[in-house]
Amino acid sequence: MLITRRQALRNSTFALGGAVLAPQLAKAETAAPKSAIAADPAQKLVTEQFMIDAADPGIKLYVRNKRTEDLKQFTSEKTLLFVHGATQPAEATFDLPLEGLSWMDYIAQHGWDVYLIDVRGYGRSTRPPEMDQPAASNPPIATTDVAVKDVGSAIDFILQRRGVSKLSLMGWSWGTVIMGAYTADHNDKVDRLVLYAPSWLRTSPPPQTAPPPLGAYVAAPMATARERLQAGAPDDHKNDLMPASWFEAWSAAALASDPVGSKQEPPVLRSPAGVFQDNRNYWDAGKAYYDPERIKIPTLVVVAEWDRVTPSQGAQALFHKLPSGPNKRLVEIGEGTHFVMLEKNRMQLFQEVQFFLDWARRN
Repeated sequence: MLITRRQALRNSTFALGGAVLAPQLAKAETAAPKSAIAADPAQKLVTEQFMIDAADPGIKLYVRNKRTEDLKQFTSEKTLLFVHGATQPAEATFDLPLEGLSWMDYIAQHGWDVYLIDVRGYGRSTRPPEMDQPAASNPPIATTDVAVKDVGSAIDFILQRRGVSKLSLMGWSWGTVIMGAYTADHNDKVDRLVLYAPSWLRTSPPPQTAPPPLGAYVAAPMATARERLQAGAPDDHKNDLMPASWFEAWSAAALASDPVGSKQEPPVLRSPAGVFQDNRNYWDAGKAYYDPERIKIPTLVVVAEWDRVTPSQGAQALFHKLPSGPNKRLVEIGEGTHFVMLEKNRMQLFQEVQFFLDWARRN
């Protein structure tokens, strides 16, 4: 199913579940579940933080959990783990409160037991020793192979902690590769899968000359990071999409996660370069890191209209690689970029993902 938000507002019909419905029928189809999945913003949220062991000795992984205070019974159907993208720690995006609400809060308020993880080299997780040296002194660290292992450690921790057999997974950007690859190998541990701004095979022609070798990590000022993440939006819309106060809140949260980079002038956010080496070895070379055809569980692919980092054409190609069936969905959010979760239209993203999560549970 493909719903483009701008098209849905313009057109006289909506595509839902493979059928074309008249507007009044589509309204009835979508209105009924809203009360069933309505959030309770008055509920107090409980936050817990953990440093868990990775599969490799000496590596600790940061995991955060949020849930409502009255949530005492935990089920596979309402447990979710989020993993970040290539450069941003999860707590500075997924759990960044803007106007008092983060995406993590939103899902927790809907009665979910919600987790995030930073893989090694990101956020509060262990920084490999190569990050204490000049980047050029070592090859890229924290590849996707390593990240999948780290996520697996977090999943096993959550399943054991809550006594459940499976959970839902959500990844953003590079995180979709991590979560997609894990799910392809462990369908029995995954209930639902959300791939937000998914990476897929590049369609642009390869560069004429070989790119320079990568170091262990990359570093960028926050303004540069924003420019990359919001590439694709019209210039006269970028500030409107992310107001100055929101940019400042994100910038402060991201830099606070990097005590070394934040002390440089100008301050920078450092992140491992393993993902960029994998991009060269796989996606840029026309090779997929994982096989979507091996994913056998309900899956939502969601992308934004102005996303130039992971364009909608790639999301559509990935969607068609997933096994056919009524439990996969493709949604495109109008007037958003790769960074739509921290932009003014973020509630469109939140609502679409929540509808899928709760729809899958009811069906």
